[in-house]
Amino acid sequence: MLSDKIGRKKTLSLTIMMYSLFTFLSAFSFEWWHLAGFRFLVALGVGGEWAVAGSLVFEVFPQKARARVLGIFHASSVFGTYLAVTAGIWVIGNPAIIEWAADLGNPSLPWRIGFAIGAIPALLIIWIRLKVREPEGWAAEKAKADGTDGPRMGAIGDLFNRAHLRGTLVGVSLAALGMATFWGVHIYGKNVLRNAVEAEIIAQETPDGGSLTDEDRLEILETNKATIKNWEMRGMFLVTTGGGLGLVLFGPFCERVGRRPAFLMYHVGGVVSAVTLFQFVHDIEVLYVALPVFGFLTLGMHAGYAIYFPELYPTRLRGTGTGFCFNAGRILAIPVLLLSGWLQKNLMTLNNAASLLSLLYLAGIIALAFAPETRGRAEVE
Repeated sequence: MLSDKIGRKKTLSLTIMMYSLFTFLSAFSFEWWHLAGFRFLVALGVGGEWAVAGSLVFEVFPQKARARVLGIFHASSVFGTYLAVTAGIWVIGNPAIIEWAADLGNPSLPWRIGFAIGAIPALLIIWIRLKVREPEGWAAEKAKADGTDGPRMGAIGDLFNRAHLRGTLVGVSLAALGMATFWGVHIYGKNVLRNAVEAEIIAQETPDGGSLTDEDRLEILETNKATIKNWEMRGMFLVTTGGGLGLVLFGPFCERVGRRPAFLMYHVGGVVSAVTLFQFVHDIEVLYVALPVFGFLTLGMHAGYAIYFPELYPTRLRGTGTGFCFNAGRILAIPVLLLSGWLQKNLMTLNNAASLLSLLYLAGIIALAFAPETRGRAEVE
């Protein structure tokens, strides 16, 4: 809403500052509720930045290039994940830093340093202030609104009028399913490789096939903590690499076949790849192939949100509508996250819980039945 009212450039700077500052301050958490509060404030910035940046990219590129560029825009998040993998290996999981922190009597120091590194994106604000200009389309709409010749900018109630209600409901539904499956399915891909490595380490420590007590097992895993962390980050790298390719290719694919067929292909592929990975693939060598494929199909449709949501709304509502769809989806996904934790604690293994929740990809097919096709469509008024 703020980006529609005061501009894309100003709001983009504010949101980046928001998530950079509070990621940094997360390093100084000493109680669980400190971290929860800081992460809530980080998320305010992240959710806002995505919507503003998506609207900005949409408005500065010609229609024929938007799908490809917006897919690349969303895929750029992969570089952030690569940086997280790097921090996980060289800082949080670095044996030397872990030992150093233990010698200092502060074993939490590695992850605190990892959070502190999160201040770096704030440097982007300098470039934005110097180089980014407000889109001409937004400036023209703002001038009309200020002169009372046009409708209000960023009026959230307009998302639910007859002209926009269908698009809003579809957008929120797709985002909710996407966020629920991201946190309930996609992020656990790296754990499959981690679990396979843990099982191999345990097997090496018990070559005679004898049983271990829970205490012995925990001691072995603690001794190999750095090794296991590095393998987990390797799994994250493989999933993220496949996901990045899926995000980049969603743009040209949906430009060729349409938005709805592209979403459909990724949703069906998501459930097939997830069930295959979590139920049938346990060999480490096979996981090197399975994890990128899984990442491609379970993450790629998220680029569609950056492409599709801005197309559902006119300039005066684009930031508001895009942000509402994406972030209302976040809120609606919360029950699924709680369900995932409850299932893993009380009823089933992580692999079975992720397989069950992957069926939510099929629910996306129902939402697509009501989705308007926006490929080649003139801008909404």
